Amino acid sequence: IAAIDTIRDVLKVDAVHAIGYCVAGTTLAATLAVLAARGQADKVKSATFFTAQVDFTRAGELLNFVDDDQLKIIEQVSGDGYLDGRYMALTFNLLRGRDLIWNYVTNNYLMGQDYVPFDLLHWNGDTTNLPSKWHLSYLRDLYRDNLLVQPGALSIAGTPIDLRQVTTPSYIQAGREDHIAPPDSVWQLTRHFGGPMKFVLAGSGHIAGVVNPPAAGKYQYWTNPVPAGTLADFVAGAVETKGSWWPDWIEWVRAHGDAMVPAKGARVPGKGKLKSVCDAPGDYVKTR
Repeated sequence: IAAIDTIRDVLKVDAVHAIGYCVAGTTLAATLAVLAARGQADKVKSATFFTAQVDFTRAGELLNFVDDDQLKIIEQVSGDGYLDGRYMALTFNLLRGRDLIWNYVTNNYLMGQDYVPFDLLHWNGDTTNLPSKWHLSYLRDLYRDNLLVQPGALSIAGTPIDLRQVTTPSYIQAGREDHIAPPDSVWQLTRHFGGPMKFVLAGSGHIAGVVNPPAAGKYQYWTNPVPAGTLADFVAGAVETKGSWWPDWIEWVRAHGDAMVPAKGARVPGKGKLKSVCDAPGDYVKTR
């Protein structure tokens, strides 16, 4: 919320278009609920969720890693106050062991073949550490106990969270082959918000399904203007469009506020009244 207020102040705008990718989408949903409870929902003009979950009843295979024994192990390896990002990377790799583990054992170790350059896989392997308290709370409160969708079960700074109060227009994107945030789990978000929503099912998975610029001409996406009660109903009546879903999203965002901010002046880090801390992407993400 402080970041939203800072952007509004520095750029002299009344509201922002907010985006949350994966766990940041979960955080964005909670933030919108807090703003709604405080009567400040108008600070966000629209919200976009990339492969984000709020209801974890259908969170897929990751639920296999969330039980009391697993949580105790995570707590033990987080004794320094943070979880080493390599543990999280290993967990995600185990979900697709054939592609992300045994593929390399066979081709590179046994057959001696060179690694094939793959930009998205390089990005996927660029891990970052996680605060242990936050990580354990996320697994216990959300994955295990599913408290985020229970009105008033969680609160932020004394404000109870009730997702039903969120009326901000929302664009919800899911990846058809996503193994981290399964599409049916992402779909559940449509059952908890109280405002207008558009759901889009994109081809591919958790990364390539999101990072899919139109120029690449890859994959496809599905839309359905008719309200659907389940993901299966949505798919049954959906219209397939070849290529990236980005143009559809941009059109949707502009329909909810098309004012543009010049990419100069206060928009440039360090050029406004706030000093730039350091060059992107920052120092912490480079720490190993």
